[in-house]
Amino acid sequence: MKALICNEPGRLSVIERPVPKPAEGEVLVRIRHVGICGTDFHIYAGKHPFLEYPRVMGHELSGTVEEAPATSAFKAGDPVYIVPYLSCGACHACRKGLTNACQNIQVLGVHCDGGMAEYVCVPEQNVIPTGDIALADAAMIEFLAIGAHGIKRGNIGSSDRVLITGAGPIGMSAIIFAKARGAEVTVMDTRSDRLAFAVERLGADASLFADETAEAEVQKMTQGDGFDVVIDATGNAIPMQRGFNFLAHGARYVLLSVVRQDITFSDPEFHKREATLFASRNAQPDDFAEVVRQIQAAKVPTRALNTHIGRLEDGVQLFEDWSRPEAGVIKAILEV
Repeated sequence: MKALICNEPGRLSVIERPVPKPAEGEVLVRIRHVGICGTDFHIYAGKHPFLEYPRVMGHELSGTVEEAPATSAFKAGDPVYIVPYLSCGACHACRKGLTNACQNIQVLGVHCDGGMAEYVCVPEQNVIPTGDIALADAAMIEFLAIGAHGIKRGNIGSSDRVLITGAGPIGMSAIIFAKARGAEVTVMDTRSDRLAFAVERLGADASLFADETAEAEVQKMTQGDGFDVVIDATGNAIPMQRGFNFLAHGARYVLLSVVRQDITFSDPEFHKREATLFASRNAQPDDFAEVVRQIQAAKVPTRALNTHIGRLEDGVQLFEDWSRPEAGVIKAILEV
């Protein structure tokens, strides 16, 4: 089978390797679509904190069942999407139901080889029927679940004023699910095109350009209060630290981003606000279910989000092209 492998930062190649054979309890899936995530671009750029090279990337996956255990409810040809978080089921986090934060987690395409390939084997519990959702749309369920999980972590409700910093795909998913909960949402970024998309296509209530005037603008927008919830989806330590400046008293700050560096903040400012800081990692089964509900309810503009499509065998050149800001990528999908 063909696979697209990242040999080292900045160097990809298409290779041939044997079709994997499923172990007991595993399903062999014929991959049809692979969403490219900010994580994949970070791996390509050498910026991901949890990865060793070489690595076959790809964790936003949909396809069809090729082979399933005899006792399985799946049969060959069934359309499915994959939950890419392989949890151990035995550690402290798993015993508490926090499989997204498993102490021994293996995320496809990060800790182990993923789905930028023609076939992949995964445990049966990680294979989910797509129902009436198209396979191309199903390849976007995972990144949308990341945003849904972050919104859940922030306990966002209809009375909250929310600032989402970073209008990439993860930030956009956070906008979608914050709006689904009835919150008032402002989005901040350095790209005017993405700010316009967030307002016009995703229903954000306001936008804010991330320049040196942002703090003063936030004071005007919130009558000096700050935001009830700030969600960082920038993937950059400097704006992550800056986000503390936008918190209201009693606010919650959710970090969807993960970076290699330490981040710092003013403890007196944080303490006097009695603010709460949340990490948000991966997603849980109910987050995936929420995404499916919202797609089925036509609340997720999947066709607008999927701006670029290409073939797996062209991935070496496409990664180089799509990683440039001028390419205008929101969500790129490789067809297999």
